[in-house]
Amino acid sequence: MTDGSDEAVAEFLDAADTVYEEYDQGYMNADVALSQLQSRIETLREATEE
Repeated sequence: MTDGSDEAVAEFLDAADTVYEEYDQGYMNADVALSQLQSRIETLREATEE
């Protein structure tokens, strides 16, 4: 992976951790959590395909 891909993966993992933490704490429901994760996955795919 390139440095840009490494950075994109690190950003994804940080964002995913935040989603999981907020879900576990009851700040968001499952539908919102899945929607946010889906969005983060799409962003990661786009960043690593460049």
